[in-house]
Order: sequence, then structure tokens, then C-alpha cells
Amino acid sequence: MGSLGVVGIMTAAVAAAAIALFFLVGPERVWALAGPADLGDVDFATLARRETPNDALACPPGLCRAPSDLTPPAYAMGARALAALFDRAVAAEPALERVGGDDGAPSRRYVQRSRLLRFPDTVVVRFLDLPDGRATLALYSRAQLGRSDFGVNLARIRRWLDRLDRAAAG
Repeated sequence: MGSLGVVGIMTAAVAAAAIALFFLVGPERVWALAGPADLGDVDFATLARRETPNDALACPPGLCRAPSDLTPPAYAMGARALAALFDRAVAAEPALERVGGDDGAPSRRYVQRSRLLRFPDTVVVRFLDLPDGRATLALYSRAQLGRSDFGVNLARIRRWLDRLDRAAAG
């Protein structure tokens, strides 16, 4: 066997060992080396979007200075009722942990992890009463790691709004 063959086998062995170690230690512990999974709260009024394509924002008109990917609808209920409905709508989301928020505000903060590699994303949700007795919400979802999220954060916000719409209609 030539030296290139030996180098190839050694490279494959090192890669296999690294992958095994990654799963043995646990992805969540490995990603914790980059900092806490929960990236914290945001102020929607002063929020500055990332320069990298690994976040998504749904914001009602007049609340956010940052450009919004989606405009969330208004719902025929107050903010507290909308928050309770939202809790039920997203309860079935996989690998979702509520890490903060204030039921009195009301707001929520979640960390949701990807299925296999357990990449953490932080999602902040703020519920807002509107003058006509209705309410709306703002959502900001951002990745802890990487430069791109391949559209995962935007897909999450769309999915969560769709679930909320179905819950409100049903």
C-alpha cells in the first residue's frame, strides 16, 4: 500500500474517532463551548438584524426598526389570551425548551435544537395588545452557531404562525 493509501486510512480513522467522540460527549456539551444556548432577550424596537443569514424576524408594522421577513396577523383576543393560545400551538414542537419570558408582559423565550446535531436556536416572542381589543405578536429566531441556517429560522417562524392561525381558527 502506498503512502497516499496510508494517509487516507489514517485520515478516515481520525475523522471516525472525532465523530464518535462528538456523539459520546454529546452535541449539546460540545456546542456549549461556543457559549450558552440561550442568546437572551431582545428589544424589538431597537433590534438590529445580523449581517449573516442565520436569523428571521416577524414584526408588526411600527414596532421594529429592523426589516421584517413576515408581518404577523392580528388576532381577535387580548395579548394574554394570545400568549396562552401560542403556548398550546407550539407545545408539540420537538426539542423545544422554554428558557425565559414573563407571563405578565407577556413574552416568551425558547431554545429549540435541531434533530440530529442539536444546534441551538433562540426564539423570542412578544405579545402586544392592539387598541381595538385585538393582539398581535413579534417573533425573532436566531442561530447560535454558523453563518447560515439554510432557512431554518424563517421556516420555524412560518410554521409557528401557521400553527397559531390554526389554533385561533379552531
